[in-house]
Amino acid sequence: MAQANAPVVEKWERQRIRHVHRHKPVININQIQAEKLTSGQRIADQMAAVMGSWSFIIIQSIILAFWIVLNVVAYVNHWDPYPFILLNLALSFQAAYAAPIIMMSQNRQAAKDRLMAEQDYEINIKAEDELKSIMNHLEQQDEVMLDLLRRVEGQHQVIMGKFGLSAPDGSAAPE
Repeated sequence: MAQANAPVVEKWERQRIRHVHRHKPVININQIQAEKLTSGQRIADQMAAVMGSWSFIIIQSIILAFWIVLNVVAYVNHWDPYPFILLNLALSFQAAYAAPIIMMSQNRQAAKDRLMAEQDYEINIKAEDELKSIMNHLEQQDEVMLDLLRRVEGQHQVIMGKFGLSAPDGSAAPE
């Protein structure tokens, strides 16, 4: 019996699908980008993070209100009387430096987003390859199961014929 099954087992071994990963491993784009940043880029990112926060807006609003109130109510020493030219100069100076720094950070973030989109695409391709491999493996298992079922049914028919019984589906047993 073992000798009779040997060709079948060899056939299944030859048909067996071996999955091979033919793609590069997944990498962390954020970590690679963080390692490549210069100190100026890190400072620009930190400044953009601070200037784009509610705490910065609130603190700056408090300082501006304090500046205006002190200059309006000061009876003797108005260091920046209305229309607050020194305050305008300070805010213009801040805006002149903040805008390019924030733009540098945004440009870097846009480049990082493009890299992330490319990595997402590569991961989707890898996932598709893996799914195809899984589907091929499942199809192969289906074929093996059907082959086994046919062999079991054939053996069942032979046994039923030896006992002279009819098959469960009502057909006559083979002789």
